[in-house]
Amino acid sequence: MERADVDTTIRSLIEPFNKKGIEIADTTTFSGDLEFDSLTVMDFVAAIEDEFDIIISMNQQAEIETYGQLIDAVVKLQG
Repeated sequence: MERADVDTTIRSLIEPFNKKGIEIADTTTFSGDLEFDSLTVMDFVAAIEDEFDIIISMNQQAEIETYGQLIDAVVKLQG
């Protein structure tokens, strides 16, 4: 799947979690801009894993701080 397609899919998945209606860009941070707490992160990651049929390890999750990093990680995990 192309990066643009992954971006489009993840944008639809993030909507219910984006309570403040923050505009999403590659530089948007999950903890700072979107104010995701640990439970929200777990639910959001589960939605992504289900949608793309991938596993994002805890180590990978710890390294992903921005929306752009998440898209790149999903593209890479899809191989």
